[in-house]
Amino acid sequence: MTTELRVPSPPGFDTGPRGSRTRSVLPWLMLAVWIGLVVGGFSLAGKLDSVTRDNQADYLPVSAQSTKVLQAEAGLPGGGDGLLVVVYERAEGIGPADREAAARGYAELAERFGNDPAVRPEIVESSHGTALVFGLPLDRTWVTDEAEATSVADARELLSDRPDGLNVYVTGPSAIGADMDEVFDTVDAKLMLATTLVVALLLILTYRSPLLWLVPLVSVGVAAVMSMGAVYALTQVFDFTITSMSSALLVVLVFGAGTDYALLLVSRYREELHHHERPVDAMQAALRAAAPAIAASAGTVAAGLLCLLVADLNSTSGLGPVGAAGIAVSLLVMLTFFPALLVVLGRRVFWPFVPRLGAEPQAAGSRWARLGELVDRRRVVSWAVPLVVLGALSLGLIGASGSLPQLDQFARSSPDSVTGAKLIDDHFPGQGGQPVTVMSRPDTSDEVLAAVRNTSGVVSAEIDRAGEDWVEISAIPVDSPESAGETATIKRLRGNLEEVAGDAALVGGPSAELLDTDETNTSDRNRVMPLILLVVLVILGLLLRAVVAPLVLVATVVVSFFGALGLCNLLFDRVLGFGGWESSVPLIGFLFLVALGVDYNIFLMSRVREEVVGHGTVEGTKRGLAVTGGVITSAGVVLAATFAVLASLPLVMLIEIGILVAVGVLIDTLLVRSIVVPALTMSLGPRIWWPSSLWRTREDREDRVDEPV
Repeated sequence: MTTELRVPSPPGFDTGPRGSRTRSVLPWLMLAVWIGLVVGGFSLAGKLDSVTRDNQADYLPVSAQSTKVLQAEAGLPGGGDGLLVVVYERAEGIGPADREAAARGYAELAERFGNDPAVRPEIVESSHGTALVFGLPLDRTWVTDEAEATSVADARELLSDRPDGLNVYVTGPSAIGADMDEVFDTVDAKLMLATTLVVALLLILTYRSPLLWLVPLVSVGVAAVMSMGAVYALTQVFDFTITSMSSALLVVLVFGAGTDYALLLVSRYREELHHHERPVDAMQAALRAAAPAIAASAGTVAAGLLCLLVADLNSTSGLGPVGAAGIAVSLLVMLTFFPALLVVLGRRVFWPFVPRLGAEPQAAGSRWARLGELVDRRRVVSWAVPLVVLGALSLGLIGASGSLPQLDQFARSSPDSVTGAKLIDDHFPGQGGQPVTVMSRPDTSDEVLAAVRNTSGVVSAEIDRAGEDWVEISAIPVDSPESAGETATIKRLRGNLEEVAGDAALVGGPSAELLDTDETNTSDRNRVMPLILLVVLVILGLLLRAVVAPLVLVATVVVSFFGALGLCNLLFDRVLGFGGWESSVPLIGFLFLVALGVDYNIFLMSRVREEVVGHGTVEGTKRGLAVTGGVITSAGVVLAATFAVLASLPLVMLIEIGILVAVGVLIDTLLVRSIVVPALTMSLGPRIWWPSSLWRTREDREDRVDEPV
């Protein structure tokens, strides 16, 4: 005898002795409560931007030397200074008028940003005579972090007065950061609009109803607003980092997951309307049947996201509570507000395909039922061939590109800062070294400075600023930024300074920050990925009350992930021409694909387990696939399309996350969940339910269809 998994009826759908009239009023009360919550949620959601940070430290590891350097710089006189680098280029050669324009530009910038305009500028001309370059510090007493973007724009405007044919580019760390901020400032609005349009279109195509598609769309819109408000409220209690990346992923995740929950609930509600006259009774039955699987699905994703809290990278760690809050709010909205809205609208919301009382749904003759029969006849082939194909796709990781260079983070078109940096590298070989910042305690600064100058690969080193706690030393490497030679120089510096001063010396700067980020992402993957798998296994085990089934399901999702990763590596490298993987993408992709991929297996296997009780493993699997195949596939397509919206943004990092998750979800939905999992379930038979009661009844249920266990 099996124990049915029951959950309490959600608020507003209780069927106690209060009578049918009370049950009919409660959905209206539920909507009224949510309207009040949304009004308050709007005000909180509007404040989310005020706690969103995109400073460099927000994307760095908590414990890295480069992060500590940024913190130490902020305490020096003038705070952490920025740097503008200006490069002029004329393909046919620099002339006297061009040199005068460069000197004039330096003087105007110096006056604007508080430098001494009387100081003779150090303007370097390239060996081929086609380019000029100079640098200008940005003192934080004149230019704050908040005004950096405006300052870069002002610099570009001041340099617009120049001879015809002379190109000028403002680059350097400050300009690159300002251009990145400008892109992030437009991400949320574009993403919200694009995601809404994509979800609306897919819902219209799915339901083919003039009204029904609006109900889930309105509901996920409510979930999105309330999620942003909830995240803002959490920041007032807990200390975690919210970046524009996590804010963008929050929108996509809420729309994708919320729409999935809506599709699954509507499908079960439509079934129940064939058996119940009153919509409120049909919804109660639908919630009792579907809510456990939906709650388990949301719990899996939320728990997986919270695993990110153990990551050392600030931006990755902060994504955990942001995403988990979004999933929790989506679940609450889709199990309360959404059902209430459907009940209030009644059967007419399904027009022109209104489900009639007593008419049985035609699932048995559907293409999913035929697919189940085909898989049953070719069980081993159905799981072996797809797994071989996915294994072959994973070979695309061989020779994978390294980490994405900083100058290749922008897609489609490069801003002036990136173009200028690449010109410096082209025109000034051996002189394009990016400053490395070394921080030393005052009592060891002389020894540290000597050690820096004696380090192989360092051209020069000078003390820039000094404070009570730290002394700043600027070192210029001989190699180009982000090259293997520069990376080796930074590692040598850290090794030498460890011997000289121990913890009293730190090495940072833009290139050191990228090095620390890459190394931390590697350690985070090694720590977080196994934790995610363990959490997912435990949740699946509790839901299915089995050991074998969770192991099988997680194994298929992991194979699906590596297949998607290999395919995307070929796509990014050979087709899109990206310079490599942004180092945090594999971990974020793994999280979403494992958690969301297991979601669809939860929806399928929960229904299969329900059918197995009366029909046996093979027949129950076919029935479960026939009933859930269409809606789960629709949900997968919606989720994939939602994440694919990220590919419309101009940042390679978000494009890679969007394409990887979209490809992985489609592979998992169309191949793994539709064919591989049913085939493995049928091949293993009752053994897949070990050690639950379904396994202990060892008879061959496949020969005893419709006989109760």
